[in-house]
Amino acid sequence: MTAVLTLRARIRLVLAVLLLTLLPITPALAAAPPGPATTPPAPGAAKPHGAEVVAVTPVADRQLDLTVRSTALGGRTVNVRLLTPDGWNPADRHRHWPTLWLLHGCCGDYTSWTARTDVAAIDSLRDVLVVMPEAGWNGWYSDWWNHGQGGDPAWETFHTVELRHLLERDWGAGRNRVVAGLSMGGQGALLYAARHPGMFRATAAYSGSAHPLLNDESVDRIMGFFAGQGNDPLRVWGDPVAQRHIWRAHDPYHLAKRLKHLPVYLSCGDGTTGPLDAPGSTSALEADFNRQNHALAAELKRVGARHLTTHFYGPGTHAWRYWQRELHASLPMLLGALGVHR
Repeated sequence: MTAVLTLRARIRLVLAVLLLTLLPITPALAAAPPGPATTPPAPGAAKPHGAEVVAVTPVADRQLDLTVRSTALGGRTVNVRLLTPDGWNPADRHRHWPTLWLLHGCCGDYTSWTARTDVAAIDSLRDVLVVMPEAGWNGWYSDWWNHGQGGDPAWETFHTVELRHLLERDWGAGRNRVVAGLSMGGQGALLYAARHPGMFRATAAYSGSAHPLLNDESVDRIMGFFAGQGNDPLRVWGDPVAQRHIWRAHDPYHLAKRLKHLPVYLSCGDGTTGPLDAPGSTSALEADFNRQNHALAAELKRVGARHLTTHFYGPGTHAWRYWQRELHASLPMLLGALGVHR
């Protein structure tokens, strides 16, 4: 009798373990009312390779923050905000949603798009899963060179490999994706679309760093960003002369041939006072990025780009009011590439 009970107990234990392994943490948490994040695993617990969600925090209607531990980021945790579609239920493994990745700019974070724009209120996005990942204050959507050593931070690997697989496995993301971003995130949107063929069906960049190797001014400016928060600027892409091949590999202008078959949306102001600016506002950064975007647009046309849309609107600075407007203007193209029509 004891042997039978022991055998039954073992069977129950095996079934319980299998159940916990097969069920994601998503369903119960997705329905939970707004409140504090779930408790992360205890220190010393086994850390799987890749990325894992260690906490989930509902923050507003249809908005959920995932705290993700990443191998590509040296085991650190970062946050990813999801704006979920109507009827979203990640427990339903048969339903996968078209996905819009929205990338933040330098000095911002994963909350920037929902905090600074009306993205959460856009009706046409109620049929789309919107992914807004953390990318570091000045991460530049790159796997950093780190003087030839690589390693942490590897933002590109985190986003395009770890996070992508995680979202598609457990959180209802489909393989039908588009990507858009502003400033640093505009460069990231162009880079990801170019460097990962087939991953995104369209890309949009608002006031993006579209050709950082344009001239010495452009190089010096982005090196200044690389040096932000006391960072060694050579850690990111190395020296612009000695590691020229790395710089070119992260310059959308030099990747134009990889973008020519995709719908591409480029927009930028010229840095002078525009209709959405306070009187007297100017932006040397926007003026530089304007020249870079014109150069990329010309190169895309030269290599035979088939679906290029540009909105170089003249007066306007490096400001959120323009980026919200440009998100709305580019959405028909982005949602069309996703096959979403509302």
